[in-house]
Amino acid sequence: MSSFEVIGGRPIKGEITPQGAKNEALQVICATLLTKETVIIDNLPDILDVKNLIHLVSDLGVETQKLSDRKYSFRAQNINLDYLKTREFKKRAAALRGSIMIMGPLLARFKKAFFPKPGGDKIGRRRLDTHFYGFEKLGASFDFDSEEFFYTVHADKLKGAYMLLDEASVTGTANIIMTAVLTPGTTTIYNAACEPYVQQLCKMLNSMGARINGIGSNLLTIEGVSELNGCEHRILSDIIEIGSFIGLAAMTGGEITIKEANTEHLGVIPLAFRRMGIEMEIRNNEIYIPPNQRYTIETFIDGSIMTISDAPWPGLTPDLLSVFLVVATQANGSVLIHQKMFESRLFFVDKLIDMGARIILCDPHRATVIGLNHETPLKGSIMTSPDIRAGVALLIAALSAKGKSIIHNIEQIDRGYEHIDKRLRTLGAEIKRI
Repeated sequence: MSSFEVIGGRPIKGEITPQGAKNEALQVICATLLTKETVIIDNLPDILDVKNLIHLVSDLGVETQKLSDRKYSFRAQNINLDYLKTREFKKRAAALRGSIMIMGPLLARFKKAFFPKPGGDKIGRRRLDTHFYGFEKLGASFDFDSEEFFYTVHADKLKGAYMLLDEASVTGTANIIMTAVLTPGTTTIYNAACEPYVQQLCKMLNSMGARINGIGSNLLTIEGVSELNGCEHRILSDIIEIGSFIGLAAMTGGEITIKEANTEHLGVIPLAFRRMGIEMEIRNNEIYIPPNQRYTIETFIDGSIMTISDAPWPGLTPDLLSVFLVVATQANGSVLIHQKMFESRLFFVDKLIDMGARIILCDPHRATVIGLNHETPLKGSIMTSPDIRAGVALLIAALSAKGKSIIHNIEQIDRGYEHIDKRLRTLGAEIKRI
């Protein structure tokens, strides 16, 4: 197990380009299973979750070829469904939650799929009901082996249908879309997730010959086709990493320019940071964060404490709330962070409290942060990363803190952030892998 050793208190400075979007990458890799033809995907991030998914689909029979550092070709001509029943597949797939999205393409193309209960971040209950509700509406049946923790989905025949999703699940929506594009008839998905990742998946599928209307809205209409072609697709920059860099610059008093920021796809993220008092300039497709900011959190019009909370897109993504929380520890003012979706994602705040942050954990979903106004720096500490997003929040805290910090279990950070230590060193951060 590796760790980061961080010497904090150094403002970062320079230019940085975000990696490709992790969440989009997992969806579009799974979508390559929908066709026998070659699919080329560019700007894939070099992170553990993506590499593990590429290995998994390769073992399933997909011919994969690395064309350059971030560019791969996929050809799913000969799929071995028997591999899905092996102990090796169960172990690999259970460790990677995003691989649940192979079920939709396999069900659409082969009328059956198998999958273990997925793992991933330990951030609370993450149910799969939306996925299976969509499969059932299209005519599939599923069984769950409670002893093996193994799902089986099968259908003699699929048919398009109307469905109203109980929640706007991103992976659930993606799975249903990938099933519906090869399902005869018209499928209407209401309350669909409409994150940029889902929009990108739909655009890629349409370039392969799918017929998806309503892209960017929560109402999708899909006319099933008999087969899909190959395509070339480029992944967007990762908006979670962009938000992480904004927070890191503000916390350390740094000055950075974020290149290729896909600013038209950031939604309310810039507004949310401005409510925290953080200044930024959006210059075409770049974001500039000026140095030495002493940011003051806004209040609501009636003077009540600001609340930063997650919501389905175009609301604020829950993946950035950990970053907002740690940024607030050095703000002037107070803020209530309300994590609505996951009940365990705020449990890392005890580590920030040990570093000197003033935080009241109200309950599993809410934390009140009383900012230190950059008057008292956080102090270095020894801590363990519980999940990807909390891990990078702790890394931001360590880089702003006075003294040395050690962060263990950084494999969690590596799952979502590409060579983060090397890239931060180019900005002047003192960080090394031990």
